[in-house]
Amino acid sequence: MIYNLSYILVTRNRLPFLKITLQHLIDTLLTDEEIVVVDGNSTDGSKEYLQSLFDDRKIQQFISEPDENQAHGWNKAMLMARGVLIKKIIDDDVFCYSAIRACKQYMLQNSQVDVVISNDLSSSINDHKHIDKNSRLPQFEKWRNGLVPSFTFGDVHMLIRRASLAHIGLYNISYIMMDWEYSLRISFLKANIAFYTGYNALNVGHLQSVTSSRNIQLVKQQAKRAQVFYEYAGDRAQISFYSKIKIWMGKTYFRAKNLKTASTVPDLPVGTQLQEIYFAYYQKLEEVNSAGEWQFIS
Repeated sequence: MIYNLSYILVTRNRLPFLKITLQHLIDTLLTDEEIVVVDGNSTDGSKEYLQSLFDDRKIQQFISEPDENQAHGWNKAMLMARGVLIKKIIDDDVFCYSAIRACKQYMLQNSQVDVVISNDLSSSINDHKHIDKNSRLPQFEKWRNGLVPSFTFGDVHMLIRRASLAHIGLYNISYIMMDWEYSLRISFLKANIAFYTGYNALNVGHLQSVTSSRNIQLVKQQAKRAQVFYEYAGDRAQISFYSKIKIWMGKTYFRAKNLKTASTVPDLPVGTQLQEIYFAYYQKLEEVNSAGEWQFIS
């Protein structure tokens, strides 16, 4: 089977999010697309749930085994992908598949393009009615015009041409903020990047996200190293707005935990409430994309 697009997803012990995200993707999957899932040896029922989907042929590829870290898992998934293009799907974020497929068609029609990125939305799950619009277009245009050698962007809205991996490479497993380093690297290597002015993703921040518990001091140390290596002077946004939200929430959580006042930290919605929040997110993302006329800039 020849696939034009591989959706890759890496997960570990995040079953409530995983079920919502995968069901939405499965319901809209096209015949020239595949779903590749790498599970980090989950113990919360995710492994069994994914195995049942694989047995029923609702997902096309699946493995469950220990990994070194998130970057290691994503590298496995990229190497497993059989599609001409690769789209990363994060289990607790929201994606607009009509916008993703607009990017897919653009890349299939323009074989010289290595990567497409887009604008994105962001929100905190405990304030889900408040949604911010985010754009790295000014940074992209400065880079495209040769004013800076590299720039940063999040990978939640990125599509990659699989054949381009020989040029831009996989994730660096030694970096905590792997997408930050990856964006600097591929732009520094002068990958052919196009920008879609629509929104193909909505970032959802919450206190149980992977990013929220990361070592902030180590992130800063790695940022300094990458800034020198990729000649990145900074643009007052060393990491994405969404990542800053996640990190802030992580710091809040651990501070509360250390003070034994964790009860002040908002609980994560579960069950029907979680489903309703995500339904609203998907609806909002579709509404935003249907309200504008978007273009590709390369």
